Amino acid sequence: MVVKFMLNDKGNPPGKLADAEVHFDNDVMAGLKLVGFAVWERRDGTGRNVTFPARQYSVNGERRSFALLRPIIDQHAQDALRDAIIAAFAEFEAQQHLAMTG
Repeated sequence: MVVKFMLNDKGNPPGKLADAEVHFDNDVMAGLKLVGFAVWERRDGTGRNVTFPARQYSVNGERRSFALLRPIIDQHAQDALRDAIIAAFAEFEAQQHLAMTG
């Protein structure tokens, strides 16, 4: 799998660093991508967080969100993907920095 990033150049919404897509390159998902991820600066400034694809809907005027990627059994199953996206973003930022200074 490969993670692609589109930087949030506008700074809106605040704290959103980039949108991300997961591109699959093997098995039955090869040639497909899953969109809707976002990389955020944590509000307390102590790192990064990743939000997963979701669909918004409303019930009685209240906005709610339905997660599109959900664990089957293990509630921590998403942690490995979240960590991989954060690591890929750190590498992406390092490459961007090198491109600007090199």
